[in-house]
Amino acid sequence: MDASVAAGVLVDLFSFQTLLALTVGVVGGMIIGTLPGLSAVMGIALLIPFTFGLRPATGIMMLMAVYTSAVYGGSIAAILLHTPGTPASAATALDGYQLTLQGKGGQAIRVSTIASAVGGIVSAVALLTIAPPLSRLSLRFGPSEYFLLAVFGLTIIGSLTSGSLIKGLTAGTIGLFFGSVGVDMRVGIPRFTLGMFQLEGGISLIPAMIGLFSLSQIFTLSENREETVVPSAITGTDPSSYRFLPSVTQLTGALKTTWITIVRSSLIGVLVGILPGAGGDIGSWIGYNEAKRFSKHPEEFGKGSLDGIAGSEAANNAVTGAAMIPMFTLGIPGSAAAAVLLGGLMIHGLLPGRALFTTHGRITYTAMFGLLLANVMLGVIGLLAARYMVLVTKVPKRAIVAVVMTLCAIGAYAIGNNSFDVWVMVFFGGFGYIFRKHNYHPAPIVLGMILGPMAETRFTQTMQLARGNPIGYIITRPISVVLIVLVLLSIAGPLLAERFSKRNAREAT
Repeated sequence: MDASVAAGVLVDLFSFQTLLALTVGVVGGMIIGTLPGLSAVMGIALLIPFTFGLRPATGIMMLMAVYTSAVYGGSIAAILLHTPGTPASAATALDGYQLTLQGKGGQAIRVSTIASAVGGIVSAVALLTIAPPLSRLSLRFGPSEYFLLAVFGLTIIGSLTSGSLIKGLTAGTIGLFFGSVGVDMRVGIPRFTLGMFQLEGGISLIPAMIGLFSLSQIFTLSENREETVVPSAITGTDPSSYRFLPSVTQLTGALKTTWITIVRSSLIGVLVGILPGAGGDIGSWIGYNEAKRFSKHPEEFGKGSLDGIAGSEAANNAVTGAAMIPMFTLGIPGSAAAAVLLGGLMIHGLLPGRALFTTHGRITYTAMFGLLLANVMLGVIGLLAARYMVLVTKVPKRAIVAVVMTLCAIGAYAIGNNSFDVWVMVFFGGFGYIFRKHNYHPAPIVLGMILGPMAETRFTQTMQLARGNPIGYIITRPISVVLIVLVLLSIAGPLLAERFSKRNAREAT
């Protein structure tokens, strides 16, 4: 990053619009994460249309802030209500709620806030240091490498769907079909448009994402007849939780016994996040298990261990920035939320690869430094207001459903100022709801819609360059061979893991 880009980054980063967008993203993400049933993925998909009026760097920065703060927000409900706001906070609920019952809820929230902020800062630093040099690798990619990269992205879908390879591939195949709707650019003939001229340009990605992630989730949430999302009351919280600003003694006390766990789990989260498809829920459980393994008092885990909270929260927030490393450099998202962020990136006209760090360097570096600043703000705002954020769960469900459905309709309509996009959103909302009922995750569909056109175009170019001998052409390119091996491993890995788990279960019985 040269001096002129660095100066531009500083100007953009500390502008009023950027700071306001970061604040909205952090607070909004915390609220979304605190509400069980809502998720970071849903929040990102819902906010993408509202970033069109912002500068690209500011809009992407706000989406990244929503991502990292929503993961943290899930710990608040997990600690105080034993109801994880997000899947990544499930491990936190084990010890967090036990501490709340012991009257130490405030202390648990402080540890969670500090661990989340540190984990997020470490992941942002990793993004800033690893992504730029890694992006140089993309300069060596030709059509065959990009085709195989798209195939690899589609084969990791199983891990985006809680390890179900068959369901992931099925959903990804459906996404490929939706991505093929429109005019075939090779022959100029419409395909799968059902005679609708609105579909000749393809299915609009943003209304589809809003429907799949946001509207379908609201349909699912509406099934429960409870008046509020979480009807239980807050009990057993210590009086110090009500302090507006924690004391220095409280902060140092929270770090005194957990700082080693926080550092270790932050590094674990970065490693997990770089792996495509791993996600914060996997990172949190690995961080929790490693904290227990290294603990001097493993018997306290599950009964109210601060190390358990620190291990889980540092790891799941460290995943957030690391998951964007393969997304920014190669276009392969490291988590379901990163898959949606990839769509937001492309909507702003930014394609993953080396150009992000050269041609669009000012935008990219501003967004990455913004993630670092967002995690600092998360720590400050979290310490000040996390205890009261749980009151959001008392909002009547009918109000949440009405507001989110209204935002869905506004966001879909704002894309092209036409009602057809709203109907696209409704269609995909119903489609996503049916898929959720059968335990299919919508992320592979979106990934298929994004990667499908790229795979088709690059495959056509590869066949032209191969001149009738695609195998001979591909095996002469080392990166292509490596990608083929990765594709085979990503398919065989889940199948072998499932076979080993079944065999171990039989031996155990």
